[in-house]
Amino acid sequence: MSPAHARSVRLRRRHALPGWLAGLALAAGTGTPALADWDDDPWADDPWEEEEQWLPFEVDGFVELAGGHHLRDNRLLDKDYNLAEARLRLEARGDWRRFDLRVRGDAVADQVTEEVRGELREARVAFPLGQRLDMRVGRQVLAWGTGDLLFINDLFPKDFNSFLTGRDEDYLQGPSDAVRGTWYGDNVTLDLVWTPVFEPDDYPDGERLSFFNPLDGERTATSPAADDPDTFPDDGELAARLTHRIGSTELAGYFYRGFFPQPEQRLNDRFTHARLNAYGASIRDRIGPGIANAEVGYYDSVDNRDGERSGDVPNSEARLLLGYTWEAVTNLDVGLQYYLEWLQDHDDLEAQWQADDELLPEEYRQVVTTRLTYSMWRDNLTWSLFAFYSPDDADYYLRPSVRYRASDALTYSVGGNLFGGDNEHTFYGQFERDSNLYARVRYRF
Repeated sequence: MSPAHARSVRLRRRHALPGWLAGLALAAGTGTPALADWDDDPWADDPWEEEEQWLPFEVDGFVELAGGHHLRDNRLLDKDYNLAEARLRLEARGDWRRFDLRVRGDAVADQVTEEVRGELREARVAFPLGQRLDMRVGRQVLAWGTGDLLFINDLFPKDFNSFLTGRDEDYLQGPSDAVRGTWYGDNVTLDLVWTPVFEPDDYPDGERLSFFNPLDGERTATSPAADDPDTFPDDGELAARLTHRIGSTELAGYFYRGFFPQPEQRLNDRFTHARLNAYGASIRDRIGPGIANAEVGYYDSVDNRDGERSGDVPNSEARLLLGYTWEAVTNLDVGLQYYLEWLQDHDDLEAQWQADDELLPEEYRQVVTTRLTYSMWRDNLTWSLFAFYSPDDADYYLRPSVRYRASDALTYSVGGNLFGGDNEHTFYGQFERDSNLYARVRYRF
């Protein structure tokens, strides 16, 4: 309950008469007398008043049961399922003076890892500094860019173990311990995010998903030795976004200084995260019946700008994303995307490649996606299909799902993560035997 709502509740109580007293007053034709005429105010010593004053926040959350079972035999993993958990979410929100407080966390009983753990998704405070600057400090989930499940300039941490096994799509965006400042100019808005210590992606490591290890040349469930940069403040991250609107057109420029989100640099027999500077831009506007977007980015591999360390340090990349979303017919939304990765200094990489030639990354990697969403029964039943397909890798990833909202509190979801491809070393093809069907039941309170 917010402070303003608590005060309004107390105000209504103080001006409300007990039912029998109001009846007498109306029967006498005198209307409702003022409380000032009565010495004994039955609400003057409201036992809840002090508690409401000192609890200026709201608490809610949900409980959820989720399970996902493999569709194919995967002998690399100990279990036939990669999702089996009970989850309790608690969220607390409140305001104190000029400070906005948020805490959001989960308690998870996980049968896959055979543990009970806590996950802190958010614990931050937001407050203004002057008239134009807003600050947000603490653990928070950050995201920007124009892509739909494809990311170029959004280099904040991603939880791929959640995304690829069937948890709610919201869990794809991982939390960061960061300081964010948003400055509002007359024509532009500037966002600056400083993460004091680098936050890597939560990538497949063999616990829930098997994957292809290029060092061994085969699929494995054993995570390769990797080190995350964790020295403060040298291993921090800095991200910036400058946005501007011209009519209905949204323009943005991006900058990032940190590390590649997943470990790709080889140091002896271990992996680490190579240093990365990224520069990009995006545009979004209404065209015809829908909304179009375009985004570009350049990944500057700081320690391999000339390609001389190709094979040990990732090469620089240029990336492009084009998208369009519209309502094709009533209640049916369609989204299309084209995505391109252009690996720089590919000739140097090819000259220094020592592994199997079939494992040599292509100079160009293209991905096309389609999202179909159909809603019915007043949006209480939603059918969805998201499909990824790479013509260069000849692999795919399908995400069908159905969600039924039985009430404002109770929701049922079923779906699948279906992978396939001609080769087991490609991005989606490596997870072919991790394909699963999942179900979730969530009750909000």
